[in-house]
Amino acid sequence: MILSLIVAASENNAIGKNNLLLWHLPNDLKFFKNTTWAMPVAMGRKTFESLGNKPLNGRLNIVITRQKDWQAAGVVTVTSIDDAIFVAKSHNYKELFIAGGGEIYNQSLAKADKIYLTRVHTQIDGDTFFPEINTKKWQKTAERLCKADLKHLYDYSFETWEKL
Repeated sequence: MILSLIVAASENNAIGKNNLLLWHLPNDLKFFKNTTWAMPVAMGRKTFESLGNKPLNGRLNIVITRQKDWQAAGVVTVTSIDDAIFVAKSHNYKELFIAGGGEIYNQSLAKADKIYLTRVHTQIDGDTFFPEINTKKWQKTAERLCKADLKHLYDYSFETWEKL
């Protein structure tokens, strides 16, 4: 099974502040939905709570938390990334998407096979960051640049990275 990270990060790797996203990029939201549709998406509890405690439609939602008795309607709760991988494999999925937050990305990067990165071309203040991509271990295999417009405050690129 392929383990993929999917993230939008600024040039300084900021991904959030105060448990909120740092921008509104409708095309990135559409990309996320289309890429993860009908697939399992694993995220940390704080990320799930930042989504309004509602599971993402059309996907198996897996929430990773150390709080053993934490539960939410419509999600599978696990205590580790390995458990999330086990759940996805047991349902015969070909790919599992890790959707944040910062701590979960840090824990899963070494296990990952692919990164879907929306690089937001700005430096922005954040308190949560995506880990640095080591270009000796990862290769950019695709990139599509998109310019800022009326709905998108910043230039951004859709990038795909694969482990060497």
